Amino acid sequence: MRYFSLVLVCFFLVSTSCSAQKELSNAAIWDSGNFSSERVQSVRSMNDGAHFSMLEKNQIVKYSYENFGTPVATILDLNAILFEGKHITANDYSFNADESKVLIATKKKNIYRRSFTSFYYVVDLKSKSIQALSNDGPQQLADFSPDGKKVGYIFENNLFLKDLKSNDITQVTFDGKRNEIINGGTDWVYEEEFAITKGFYWSPDNKKISFYQFNEREVTEFTMPYYFGKTYPFQYTFRYPKAGEDNSKLSIYIYTLDSKKSHKYAESGSSYEYFPRMKWTTDNELCVLGLNRHQNKLTYFIVDEYETNPTERVIYVDQSETYVEVDDNLIFLKDGESFLRTSEVDGYRHIYKVSFKGKVKQITDGKWDVVELKGINEETGMVYYTSAEEGAIYKALYTISLKGKNKTKISKEKGTNDAEFSTGMKFFINHYSNANEPQTITLHNADGKVLQTLKDNKTLKSKLKKLKLSPKEFITIKGVDADLNASIIKPKDFDSKKKYPVYFYIYNGPGSNVVEDEWQGNSYLYHQLLAQNGYIVISVDTRGTMYRGAEFKKSTYLQLGKLETEDMIAVAERVGKWDYVDKERIGVQGWSYGGYMTALCMTKGAHIFKMGIAVAPVTNWRWYDNIYTERFMRTPAENASGYDDNSPINHVKKLKGNFLIVHGSGDDNVHLQNTMEMINTMVTQNIDFDMMVYPNKNHGIYGGKTRLHLYNKLLNFTLNRL
Repeated sequence: MRYFSLVLVCFFLVSTSCSAQKELSNAAIWDSGNFSSERVQSVRSMNDGAHFSMLEKNQIVKYSYENFGTPVATILDLNAILFEGKHITANDYSFNADESKVLIATKKKNIYRRSFTSFYYVVDLKSKSIQALSNDGPQQLADFSPDGKKVGYIFENNLFLKDLKSNDITQVTFDGKRNEIINGGTDWVYEEEFAITKGFYWSPDNKKISFYQFNEREVTEFTMPYYFGKTYPFQYTFRYPKAGEDNSKLSIYIYTLDSKKSHKYAESGSSYEYFPRMKWTTDNELCVLGLNRHQNKLTYFIVDEYETNPTERVIYVDQSETYVEVDDNLIFLKDGESFLRTSEVDGYRHIYKVSFKGKVKQITDGKWDVVELKGINEETGMVYYTSAEEGAIYKALYTISLKGKNKTKISKEKGTNDAEFSTGMKFFINHYSNANEPQTITLHNADGKVLQTLKDNKTLKSKLKKLKLSPKEFITIKGVDADLNASIIKPKDFDSKKKYPVYFYIYNGPGSNVVEDEWQGNSYLYHQLLAQNGYIVISVDTRGTMYRGAEFKKSTYLQLGKLETEDMIAVAERVGKWDYVDKERIGVQGWSYGGYMTALCMTKGAHIFKMGIAVAPVTNWRWYDNIYTERFMRTPAENASGYDDNSPINHVKKLKGNFLIVHGSGDDNVHLQNTMEMINTMVTQNIDFDMMVYPNKNHGIYGGKTRLHLYNKLLNFTLNRL
């Protein structure tokens, strides 16, 4: 489960035809596109490190980092090229190694959260000739070889290679079959919980390809009906391993292009349940990260002599009494014998330099967490990263030497900063925002000097200013035994002598925070709409949330929901004692893990929470996927009480307040089963509730007028019940 942010699913429709309204409405927020943010999209740093390209109006345009403004050149104008008499519209693109060819992705069709199919085309930039990658149907994950002479891609769960000079296509695997064997891609649970869809990787010398093979045959199938106005619903079936259930059997192969043979490199079993990452070193050795089922031991290993007598060579082990994090903070250095990675081994997430011989040097240090390792300039020996050193609600950009010295803060504005660096790390594009201000996107040199403002969202900021919104403020509220970060939005005509209802918007799950000094788009505006209607809106990051060290984050281990709910009840009780709060009108709303927490607050905290809206909630961790759930809970057989004691289903008889539960029937992530089981229990206890099911909608519940309808439902329920 990855945090479902309302910001991420807002459609940033470009529209300036409507003037900002004096008062907000759901129609203005969710349907007009009038509060769209300007963005910089599809940026690709070019080989020289001095230029970058962008996809604009179906053109790939080249810009200079040092003098952004007027394009240097139009690299490719797809509007001027026909393929079989038709224009090609690009969804995305990538260059080959010498930037003489471009791979164009078109007609993108989503499968799950991250996976999709596309029709791919290769364009020769000199001749402007264009060829289809394959004529057999939509492909997945197309990727140039490092020398740019070949393209690897997935078609119908098999791995293929195309030689761009001869146009010959080599089929590497032949046993791919939906819901049985996946070659070169990943299964549902790897995509969702390890955040990877691509499962094949070229070696730097172009001679080999490593690839995953998932054997899904022993994974239990899950079926969802889809309703399309036909006599019988369409039954969609896929493999979904729930807590305690069997995973795919995973093997890693290396295919050698010269011999055209594949050799098994590693396989899941007694030593490793998962291989969440694999990556080639700069010396053409494949490093695999092996993880046990409890996810508390992460082993970095290289297998030598893989064609004859595979021997595992362990180069690093990261262990924890609870669980270890899997992320992309892994950089192999040019020396071919060391790498950078992050670990929480000292209680906070920091950057370490690790040699293949086991020598470990800690580079960053302090009682704060590194958020993301951005890269290294090996010429200068400087490492770039974002961290929460200023506090868990902030993200700032820093640089530090490989020796752990000369740490310098590069970002200037306090709030949330996220940088995209150029090839060679000499320039970066920074995306800055704060809680009350949309993004400003600026171009910088490596020292942080602003070279150009790319997007300032001036128009949107002007519209927001005319609304005279109430500022979101940051405070701390004590939970059970710790001060917790919180945000608060008060009605703009706030009078401390009056009594106001309180609307808590929460998530509280591991791996995510909602209390951030960052622009949260339509979510922020909806909370302003609630404030406009007289509600105080509060969010709280309880124990179990991010960027306050491993102990704070991992305190909920084996008891998901327990400490978080205790904190929320303690916070609500304290807020209820504020002079300007009506303690009889305290409500709570959350989505996904936040929906789970809402259901717990409405049951365990029934004496304080009078209204709750649970959107797409987990109601029993036994129904959720095994990688996420077991990371924090172990299996149901090992920790039955942890699963049962904090399942809202087992506390339904305590429910007293007004409760609305919402779900999409096509939710492949948190299945509708969760809501149905909750409903069954509420009916058994003869407890009244309200519900809304959106046919065919996934975990995001969007598309067409869906968001408008959903938020009208949420707003009306709140106005009438709180």
